[in-house]
Amino acid sequence: MTGPGVEHWGSLMAAAQSGDGAAYERLLREILPFVRAIVRRHHAAPDRAEDVVQDVLLTVHRVRHTYDPARPFAAWLGAIAHRRSIDAIRRKVRNDTYETFSPIAYETYADPSANKEIAAHENSAVLGEAIAALPPGQRQAVELLKLKELSLSEASAASGQTVGALKVSLHRAMRALQRIVGAKETE
Repeated sequence: MTGPGVEHWGSLMAAAQSGDGAAYERLLREILPFVRAIVRRHHAAPDRAEDVVQDVLLTVHRVRHTYDPARPFAAWLGAIAHRRSIDAIRRKVRNDTYETFSPIAYETYADPSANKEIAAHENSAVLGEAIAALPPGQRQAVELLKLKELSLSEASAASGQTVGALKVSLHRAMRALQRIVGAKETE
């Protein structure tokens, strides 16, 4: 890229190296479209491209003392932008090779209560399996008394069991569920 703006970037960087903050600020504003153009050749995703642009600007800031005012600034900047773009591609390939994406694993929010729905879904699946594994009498006691929230007398009438038998079945079922769910949590 050449043009009237590009040719004075070298003098702006030389002034910035001498401590001129205004020149450095102006330089960063002017080089931004140039850097974006280079980065977009390598990265189609706008968010990834913008991350790389920011990385280029940080690199320019970090290595600004290495610029030689006798040499073309656009070439120096272009090399940095190109190399940082390639580095970002390598990082992405490396990460994609070793990492897997699971929408549930990365589902997180600033508000911890927002994650409760995911946890509830996972817990209900585990609990559903555990209830299904109970003996029929215990399973029926849990379903009537805990899931359908019937009273002891209503559950007794519905199941044909005595109130005492329901209490025993429910107690045994709750103990069994604690063991089953506890065992699954430690897996």
